[in-house]
Order: sequence, then structure tokens, then C-alpha cells
Amino acid sequence: MKLTMLGTGHALVTKCYNTCFTLEDEGGIFLVDGGGGNTILRQLKLAGIDLKDIKDIFITHRHVDHITGIIWLVRVIGQQMTSGTIPESDVRIYGHGEVLGMIDTISRMLLSKKSTGQIGKRIHLVEVQDGDSREICGHKTTFFDVQSTKAKQYGFAMEIGADRILACCGDEPYYPHERKYCEHAEWLLHEAFCLDSQADLFKPYGHQHCTVKDACEAAAELQVKNLLLYHTEDENIRDRKVLYAKEGKQYYHGNLWVPEDLEVIEL
Repeated sequence: MKLTMLGTGHALVTKCYNTCFTLEDEGGIFLVDGGGGNTILRQLKLAGIDLKDIKDIFITHRHVDHITGIIWLVRVIGQQMTSGTIPESDVRIYGHGEVLGMIDTISRMLLSKKSTGQIGKRIHLVEVQDGDSREICGHKTTFFDVQSTKAKQYGFAMEIGADRILACCGDEPYYPHERKYCEHAEWLLHEAFCLDSQADLFKPYGHQHCTVKDACEAAAELQVKNLLLYHTEDENIRDRKVLYAKEGKQYYHGNLWVPEDLEVIEL
């Protein structure tokens, strides 16, 4: 399985794209979030990913930098289905009820019937509850409520092999109630808004985010093998990989990944 980071930044970045990524193997392509606009189409093209190969999409929560790109995908995928460019396969969009309701409403408000006519036919809005599991790209995937007080948000844990789990906490810090999904994970995907040394500048806690130090301390406590940091500021974009790794390795001694946009990682 491989992971492609389509975007690595937080909501207001201008030097990279908003955080979203794909997981891909023989079973298909799983897209997680869509970023904040039609740049998702550019990122997918640059990554060499054909829309017809995306079978499953998950939306973590309703914030604009995660959901708006999905509207563009509904537009293009719906049109291609209607025209016959995507002749056979269906697409499933997973999320909690609130976020799916927004996708349905916004799409019908803004898009033509050529696109929205496929919603409920070949574009399926699949509601998941806390603890629900689905098979995605051939892998058991369990969704969980991160219990955010900011906006209802889900993460997920995917079985990527025998005794190998990939856990994604969405774009908020790890919380103790998520331990059963994240502890001893092969991969933990975790937000890191900024360096701990720059917390006074970027003020992550006011946005319910955390620092590189916080994320690395959580990963060390959970004894995960690989920690991947995303949803960051972009003021340090040129040296982000080096700076984040230098700070993080003081607190976490596993494999620390600080990807750039469009970076591909073999899991």
C-alpha cells in the first residue's frame, strides 16, 4: 500500500495545499478529505491519480479546508458518470450524518443536475457511526468520533496487513479515548500545527491543534512505529522537514515522517 500526500497544510496556507491524502493498493484508491477548492483536481492530476480509480472517499469533518474540494469531485465525477466517461464503477462517500448532509445540500445548491443526478444512484453517501467498520479497498476500516468540541469529527483505523494498523486522528490532537484505535499502530497520522518553539507565534491551542512536540510525545506514549505529521503552518515550508524532524526526534524515537505535498510513502 502507498500513501500520497495531496496536501499538508492547515486552513490558511498559501504555499502548499490543505491536508488531504490517498491510500492505494490493488483494491483501489481511498481519498481522505478534499482540501479547500478545485486545487484537489490539480493535485490528483500531478499525482497521476485518475478520478475513475477513486472508489471510496472519507470526509473527516465539515471545515472548509477539508470539505470544499469534495464538491468539485462530485461535480466532475457526476458529470463523467452521466456522460459515460466513468461507465461502470460507483463511488462511496463516507462520513457522519452532518457532513454528508452538507455535501448533499451544497452540491444541489451549486451544481447542475448533470452532476447531482448521480447522488443516490452511483455516488453513494454512506453514513457511519462511532465504532462502525466498513471494508475499504479490501481493508477493514473502523471509524471513530474524536469527540471534538469544535466541529463533529471522525478519524479512522485501517487494517493494512497482519497486525498492522494505520490510524488517522483527523486534524485534532490524539485524545485518550482513542487509545484502542491508535496504540501500537504501525502508522499514526497526526496533525502538528507548528513547532513547539513557535507556539507563542502560531497559537495552536486556541485552534484545538498541537505542536510537533505534543504529537511526538503522544506517539511515544502510544508506542507507534511510524509517525507522520501534517496539517501544519507554511511559514517554515522551505525548512519544515528539517525543523520538524529536529524538534520531534527529541521526544519520539520511532520513524518520523514530515512529508511535502505530493510526496509518496510506501507503507
